[in-house]
Amino acid sequence: MTVRLTSPDSLMQPVPYHHVAVGTGTRHLHVSGQIARTADATPVAPGDLAGQVAQALRNTHAGLVSAGAGFQDVLRLTFYVTGWSPEQIDAFMSGVHEVAEEIGLPVPMPPSSLIGVDYLFEPDVLVEVEATAILD
Repeated sequence: MTVRLTSPDSLMQPVPYHHVAVGTGTRHLHVSGQIARTADATPVAPGDLAGQVAQALRNTHAGLVSAGAGFQDVLRLTFYVTGWSPEQIDAFMSGVHEVAEEIGLPVPMPPSSLIGVDYLFEPDVLVEVEATAILD
């Protein structure tokens, strides 16, 4: 295994991600910000945060797989969400749980950050996901 995820008892619990990832390997993989679009750029789940989170994670998974990786190799995820407010966490996590088993995303997730932003790519884009992974 190239990534070991941990959450020390001395850090805030519970959270939907691990606090620490230790990676061993020689190749670093960075998946650029993925949004809720199909390969032909068709929008997926307009106005639906959960649906967009799910599709952005599917697209992130496709990027990982294209390089011979999966979520088991991910050291860090970064989520950018437009118009973020804490009341949206249930919808956000619903999108995560919707696809976790399908794409092999561990729950709790690897170390993650959720960053609220004013604007992404186009007005209908609610979420963008970036991933950093390490491979042997």
